[in-house]
Amino acid sequence: MKVYLETYGCSANKSDSEIMLGLLKENGFEITNKKEEADVLIINTCIVKTPTAKRMERRIRELSSLNRPLIVAGCMAKAERERIEKISPKASIVTPESIHKIVEAVKETIKGRKVVFDENKIEKVNLPRVSFSKIISIIQISSGCLSACSFCETRLARGILKSYSQASIVRRIEEDLKKGFKEFWITSQDNACYGFDIKTNIANLLENIVKIDGKFFVRVGMMNPYHLIKNRNILEKLVNVYKNEKIFKFVHLPLQSGSNKVLKDMNRNYTIEEFEEVVKLFRNEIPSISIETDIIVGYPTERDEDFEKTLEALKRIKFDFVNISKFSPRPKTPAEKLKELNPEIVKRRSKAAFELVRKIQFEINSKYVNKELEVFVDEKGKGKTFVGRTFNYKPVVIESEENLLGKIVNVEIIDAKSNYLIGKIKT
Repeated sequence: MKVYLETYGCSANKSDSEIMLGLLKENGFEITNKKEEADVLIINTCIVKTPTAKRMERRIRELSSLNRPLIVAGCMAKAERERIEKISPKASIVTPESIHKIVEAVKETIKGRKVVFDENKIEKVNLPRVSFSKIISIIQISSGCLSACSFCETRLARGILKSYSQASIVRRIEEDLKKGFKEFWITSQDNACYGFDIKTNIANLLENIVKIDGKFFVRVGMMNPYHLIKNRNILEKLVNVYKNEKIFKFVHLPLQSGSNKVLKDMNRNYTIEEFEEVVKLFRNEIPSISIETDIIVGYPTERDEDFEKTLEALKRIKFDFVNISKFSPRPKTPAEKLKELNPEIVKRRSKAAFELVRKIQFEINSKYVNKELEVFVDEKGKGKTFVGRTFNYKPVVIESEENLLGKIVNVEIIDAKSNYLIGKIKT
């Protein structure tokens, strides 16, 4: 029996897909990249934004039209099951915390039976996997979160925080190191609140990870600044462990808005001043650290003066990476009930923010030109190129006839773009 799987969304969703494929392969199923050959189709969905959710709808329709058994997994399966059943009534449903049931779901669906698996949370970290990369291992440390942001549907899809044990996480990394993995993505819906339900925290987890023997690198995923602001002792320990050579000097702290009024309306539970204190602490202790953020443009209560405050924050903080999203109402969230702004206003603001960010990022990256840097190569690029990461996670495109995957190379930065660097191997 052959299985075809498509996956969308965040690194946690990719990890879920790896686990589903691992369980299926372990149980004798063959994985195929050709949906026309498959006996059953699986789509692992993302609904973080309205355009993404609409794309999921279109894709479910397209896969349904192939007249093959279909399973819909991922966040839409949990948060918007009724929408799936309207689009594809016969499709089976597997929610994010039920992926351990994927083998049973496939067997039943192939028989023509619709099944729905929506079970309690499981510890995913040591389930079998078929990894998308031979270099990068995605380590889910928890599922769910402790926030209640007014615009976000993720809480509905992933639920309340459930942290996985540190012993399980450490064991997984140790096993993956033996298999040849060299880069570990520490991921969840919110790394900042990891461990609050099991009397530990993200700083303590990282301290135990960097004690593992071997040469490897750790990328720490998104952290809601609220939990770091509220827990100063955790923040200080976190900054300290970040100095370890095994951790990329990269931190993802979503700001969302530079206006305290809008932040309050979003239920983010921090002020721009508190956010900047977190950034200041990281930069004071690790001056070269790269900082990524997320910005939502056009939140329904965002006035012109609020948007100007966001632009001013972007100018002051000078983020290395910025994800800009236009506000889109998500079902069953408080923000869905608010009157949306004029689309032309949102479009204009989004363009202004994007242009400012590109300018700032180009200025930052231009400072790397003519510098010689050590780069860890973790990805195959287009044609004869590879993509590596500097110690502070700056992407560097390198041209090479030799296979560089998994290698550390010395490069000279010969050019800079707003979102990546171009390097030449030093001989």
